[in-house]
Amino acid sequence: MELKYSQQIAATLNLTLKQISSIYELHSEGSTIPFIARYRKEATGNLDEVAIANVIDQVKYFNELEKRKETVLKTIEEAGKLSPELKKRIEDCVNATELEDIYLPYKPKRKTKATVAVEKGLEPLAKLLFEQGPENPEEEATKYINEQVKDTAEALQGARDIMAEWIAENEQARNIVRKLFTEEAMVSSRVLTTKKEEADAQKYRDYFEFKEPLSQSPSHRILAIRRGEKEGFLIMTIQIEKETAHAELKRVLLKTSGLAAKQVELAIEDAYNRLLQSSIETEFRMASKTKADEEAIRVFAENLRQLLLASPLGHKRVMALDPGFRTGCKLVCLDEHGTFLKYVTIFPHAPQNDWNGAIQTIKELVTRYDIEAIGYGNGTASKETEQLVRSIDFGKPVSVFMVNESGASIYSASEVAREEFPDEDVTVRGAISIGRRLLDPLSELVKIDAKSIGVGQYQHDVNQNRLKDALDQVVESCVNFVGVDVNTASKHLLMYVSGLGSTVARNIVEYRTKNGGFKSREELKKVSMLGPKAFEQCAGFLRIVNAANPLDNSAVHPESYHVVEAMAAKVSSTVPELIKNPDVRKQIRAKEFVTESIGQFTIEDILKELEKPGRDPRSPIEEFRFAEGVSTMEDLKPGMKVPGIVTNITNFGAFVDVGVKQDGLVHISHLANRYISDPNEAVKLGQKVMATVLEVDTARKRIALSLKDGQAAEREPGKSGKPEAGKPGSRDSRKPGKPQPLNPFQAKLMELKKNFKD
Repeated sequence: MELKYSQQIAATLNLTLKQISSIYELHSEGSTIPFIARYRKEATGNLDEVAIANVIDQVKYFNELEKRKETVLKTIEEAGKLSPELKKRIEDCVNATELEDIYLPYKPKRKTKATVAVEKGLEPLAKLLFEQGPENPEEEATKYINEQVKDTAEALQGARDIMAEWIAENEQARNIVRKLFTEEAMVSSRVLTTKKEEADAQKYRDYFEFKEPLSQSPSHRILAIRRGEKEGFLIMTIQIEKETAHAELKRVLLKTSGLAAKQVELAIEDAYNRLLQSSIETEFRMASKTKADEEAIRVFAENLRQLLLASPLGHKRVMALDPGFRTGCKLVCLDEHGTFLKYVTIFPHAPQNDWNGAIQTIKELVTRYDIEAIGYGNGTASKETEQLVRSIDFGKPVSVFMVNESGASIYSASEVAREEFPDEDVTVRGAISIGRRLLDPLSELVKIDAKSIGVGQYQHDVNQNRLKDALDQVVESCVNFVGVDVNTASKHLLMYVSGLGSTVARNIVEYRTKNGGFKSREELKKVSMLGPKAFEQCAGFLRIVNAANPLDNSAVHPESYHVVEAMAAKVSSTVPELIKNPDVRKQIRAKEFVTESIGQFTIEDILKELEKPGRDPRSPIEEFRFAEGVSTMEDLKPGMKVPGIVTNITNFGAFVDVGVKQDGLVHISHLANRYISDPNEAVKLGQKVMATVLEVDTARKRIALSLKDGQAAEREPGKSGKPEAGKPGSRDSRKPGKPQPLNPFQAKLMELKKNFKD
């Protein structure tokens, strides 16, 4: 099927018509973005998921535009004002704003000053004046005095009201004002006098008297001001200089300098002051909100992607501790598959202070359940709990890891947790979640609403539908990027696999429970409601460990098995031998297997996968330790260098946990020894860094940090443990560049203070 707006989409995204039509057809037939990106590279020209999603978003935009056009055409036609020229212009329109401008003069209106004047018969006078023809407008106005118009002043006022509405609805006039707003608009905010002294208003005090160019205002600032306005503390405006707008409109609309032109001048000023200014301000408020939303959603989505793809511990037996003081530390033991084995509560901290008893319990359980690693949550009492477990001599290597527990409490009280552990308390479920996050962050985090994970920026202020779509897309992308073991995955993980939904995911779990684990991908076809299309979409992303056919535990799609078999036959080998023996694979010439249906991209992907079939693409996990002797904000002093972990990334910087129960902020100007426009250029979520303390404000619980002197904390290859202070990062080694120049907002860390967490 040919897409009507293919040419426009291709031009907007700088793609070919073939790429646009291929993506449109594949998506219309039910193919998911991960499937198209991974297994239809020839059709898309090897586009990635982001580019494919952009095409689909554009298709949605034009579908909505087409529906709007139908409404506009129908309304104008019913009014008897649809000329062939107007109809063609509407049909050819490819911009939603332009369409609304075209429609505005014909849009059904409620009673206005202009409609009242038209009812009084003053439209002909308005037309004469607008053409700036009459030499004596007052004399001309006397012709329109009647029972409804008592004098010339009323007649001229009515004519000006009509002209003002024409000007406000004139495309050229609106575009003139839009251009001025784009180039010169200032966003400002002020505090409501009656709310200024309220405690809740103080978090917005940086915006009590605030003004800056809209074009330079970052998304987090727009969202912060809008939140303050929504909560009733601030008033926000987006404006340009009124005189500038008047002058520019007059320059274009005035034809003469006579008395009639004076009437038009007055109408122009009224049109802007009463109609245009508020209309275009509303438009720019919405546009700035949409832009801020998209930026905040992009930041959230990128953080979520990094969190979901965090390094897994893998199949090891673990002990997980959910730290606490008064209520104790909840401790659980899990086997290598995350199966719950044991739960106890220990009380090593105040007020009980049963340190020795806690040590004895931990040592006993490590031995009894052959524990290989310990994970502790990063919430209350985490530093003290880390000190506890690291003080124990287990007589064997036991790795210790801090686990980000954001959202664990949400999970523990959720329907998912109740279904998994109906007989366990919420505190037990929370500890189990911490342990499972250590084993495989992705498998556990998919069970939690992404908005509750805590890596977003103003996530409750943005468009919630758009946010949900974006985050769901990220989860789906990550799950399919990693691949899923169909015989161990929960239904919550399976439902994000390409082509599967919650119903089919549940059916898969029920099938394997009833029949034992799947022996081959082909067996998936026996699952209820998993038809040919669903099989096509999901098969390449599902793994079957120890299957008879080793390709069933790889990312090679079943539709390409015959290609691998042909490769093996070509070099007089078998498929298992082809996978095991790199010397055999070297004999393969990729070009020999390219056909009309199997292209170069697919062949290259197959050969890469044969090198390490089923390999987890995530990086290995590393141990990490905070600085000893640093446990509270009071322990931090300007100039100190401390190891930390990046916990959140925003478009103004990154938050870093340095082990003092309060994350510090590294402003974007202090993330690197060079200019960067995006914090993700310098750091990643969960990255280990060595930070320099710039400022500590204990009263406001704010810590300012810098990474300019050193990036990721370096470790010797293959080793883990306490990072060495002052060394550049092994994960992100960069040559020092020119220092980023400070702007006025960054001077004396004022920008830092503006952008700290609320």
